[in-house]
Amino acid sequence: MPSATGTGTGADPGQGPGTGPDAGADPDIAADPDVTSAPAPGTATGTAAPDAGFGARLTAPLLLGSLLNPLNTTMISTALVSIGHHFGIGASSTVWLVSVLYLASAVAQPVLGRLADSIGPRRVFLAGLAVVAASGLVGAAAPGFGWLIASRLLLGIGTSAAYPAAMAVLRSESRRLGRPTPRPVLGRLSFAGLGSAAVGPTLGGLLVATWGWRAIFAVNVPLACVAFVCAMWWIPKDDGRRAAAGGAREPAGLDPLGIVLFTGTLTALVFFLLDLAHPAWWLLGPVAVLAAVLTWWQLRCPRPFIDLRMLGRNHALARTYLRHGLSYLVIYCVMYGFTQWLEDGRGFSSLHTGLLMLPMSVAALVCSLLGARTKGIRAPLTIAAVLVTAGSALLILTTGATPVAVLLITGACFGIPQGLVGTGNQAAVYQYAPADAIGSAAGLQRTAQYIGAITASSLIALAYGQRASDGGLHLMAAVSVVLGLVLVALTVSDRALRARNRK
Repeated sequence: MPSATGTGTGADPGQGPGTGPDAGADPDIAADPDVTSAPAPGTATGTAAPDAGFGARLTAPLLLGSLLNPLNTTMISTALVSIGHHFGIGASSTVWLVSVLYLASAVAQPVLGRLADSIGPRRVFLAGLAVVAASGLVGAAAPGFGWLIASRLLLGIGTSAAYPAAMAVLRSESRRLGRPTPRPVLGRLSFAGLGSAAVGPTLGGLLVATWGWRAIFAVNVPLACVAFVCAMWWIPKDDGRRAAAGGAREPAGLDPLGIVLFTGTLTALVFFLLDLAHPAWWLLGPVAVLAAVLTWWQLRCPRPFIDLRMLGRNHALARTYLRHGLSYLVIYCVMYGFTQWLEDGRGFSSLHTGLLMLPMSVAALVCSLLGARTKGIRAPLTIAAVLVTAGSALLILTTGATPVAVLLITGACFGIPQGLVGTGNQAAVYQYAPADAIGSAAGLQRTAQYIGAITASSLIALAYGQRASDGGLHLMAAVSVVLGLVLVALTVSDRALRARNRK
């Protein structure tokens, strides 16, 4: 992100409320100087339709590209057991297919977001799709488990380009039109991500049951190709978009040293988290040293990769990242832990497991649309936190004899929060982030999400070991209840959210 001494667009506590309709009164909230209440071009009174300028041609490739990362994070959940049986490995090994994508995504999202801010979102968007297609081919033809790891690594990098680039495109369109991106447009972007993540287990179950686990990887090739062609046709070229946005801006530096230090810190932390059953305590030393050097450099660098000074002032954005990561830590514990238990512990097939997760998928889809239509943020996020806690409590009581109807209700308890959390926190990031750094800010939002997901996969591996059992499920659920209560407290006490509700 640009530093506070750079472009001057950071969230300054001394600034007044923004001029857009969603600008909050809380002093922690950043104002967006580039989004004004001016009428859209071609309208005399500024009474254009809410989505004018944000039509289907612009948003269609953005939506299609943005669904690939969340789809692949959850679609593989119903293929892990089949892959483990094929290669003769257990759950503690197949969890690497989950973690490596999250690690790659956690690093690549803010890096590619910074590139989108610097060299243009269209270029980054197209390059990412090319990598996705290549990763799908590698995974579909993989002769060994190591090739699958490599495929997921490439997949994490390639799919990480779409969401931050899409947010940068929408912000650029807002500047051109002189008004904020309509909430329903942001809602559709969130719906694409949430919807694809929600239907991932069901789609994955169908693919595995019909064509085998290799179809989980192969399906990315046609999806990436269609998105690439649509983007080539319909997303304006970067140079023309910058000119339309009102003149040249000084591009943000990439801060290579900051990126390397961030990658090293996160990688060392992930390797520690991935084997909590036999923790490598010595890794905490490098984590602490790298984190300290990263902090020192980010405070010293004029254009840091992560603007810690801005985050120190913009408490609303920092709290949004914390809330988002914690929410997905619990949600992904269920997304992967519950599905593995349904197959290993309860004995359901991949297809039946996918169908049992369908209520969770439908609930997430419906609630992502409802969340996009609400003006407030605090109420939906509070409801989500309460339901996450309640669903985790239900899992503590779940056994091999639990009726299927109760299993369906439990899944729905996590589907509703999944929809509300995504739309609510996305709207908060779009509102609170500095105007010139929306790509990297959106990338850091996903980084927070994936750190939560990495931690979730570590908890699953610790709870289950080689096989998903009732005892492991109950341990994971008990931890999730505690985390859910923390999430409730964080959400209810957030005064920035209370300030928005008073508008």
